Amino acid sequence: MNSDLQDKLALSQQKRLMNASLVVAVLLLGLKIWAAEMTKSSALFSDAAESVVHLVAVCIAVAALRLAHKPADEEHQFGHDKAAFLSAGFEGAMISTAALFIFYESGRQIFQGPKVEHLWLGSLISLVALAINLILSILLLHTGKKTKSPVLLANGHHVMADVITSVAVLFALALVYFTGWPWWDPIVAMLAGANILKTGIGLVRKSLSHLMDAAEPETEQRIRACLDALKQEAAFTYHHLRHRHSGHTHWVELHIVVADDMNIHDAHEIATMVEGKVAALLEPYGRIITHLEPRSAEEHDEFWEGRRF
Repeated sequence: MNSDLQDKLALSQQKRLMNASLVVAVLLLGLKIWAAEMTKSSALFSDAAESVVHLVAVCIAVAALRLAHKPADEEHQFGHDKAAFLSAGFEGAMISTAALFIFYESGRQIFQGPKVEHLWLGSLISLVALAINLILSILLLHTGKKTKSPVLLANGHHVMADVITSVAVLFALALVYFTGWPWWDPIVAMLAGANILKTGIGLVRKSLSHLMDAAEPETEQRIRACLDALKQEAAFTYHHLRHRHSGHTHWVELHIVVADDMNIHDAHEIATMVEGKVAALLEPYGRIITHLEPRSAEEHDEFWEGRRF
């Protein structure tokens, strides 16, 4: 299967999952708002608030997924990949905002005095939401890792945060029911909010790291292992290796050093072989840029993009 067809199939699968996530977000939001109004539970109200944020984030993620896979054009010559990281960062910010709102609502409940009603109704709805979101989050995270999609991974973590919130809601309602002490409701809501805030901050930090082209040591080790193996097959060495991941495409730059008396045709054959092997290593797409130089120039000082080597 060629890479273009493989990419189209992966994109189609990602779109289906994100559309499913959107439908689930709408349905569960309606259920949670109704349950929060019926029970007066701050934990359920916090869960509903998080779902509002989730719905907005999913809408943006669906748009970002389509944009990230648009081909390069005159205005964006390296493609639109980084839209995926922007979407993931936005989703992290939205999750963090929801956590802060949960803290506010829980604090308000503590100050005014908690009052929880219709515990069985709230518990049933939270259990339904938990089951649906757990299945969806597993699918999103599995497919996100398989297709290396920042959008799906961010949404999967968001849905998993919703699962944890539902677990906290069930735990809070159970404590209220068995102890008769309504203060468990806002206290557990605050604990759930803290976990959601941690998830949100983590997504923002990871997104910013990728937007700033942070190094990926594991990927670089794989590239170096591939190059070192190729050195046993062809007469070359390499240096000035750099790698960055833009969300959909891995970009690699390196200098290939060959013997001074090697003709340009043979040197080009080596460079083409190296580019092909490294590109095949990096899925779904690898883009390799090589610079050929003779052995006698290997130790010379060079100026490259304003950086001295």
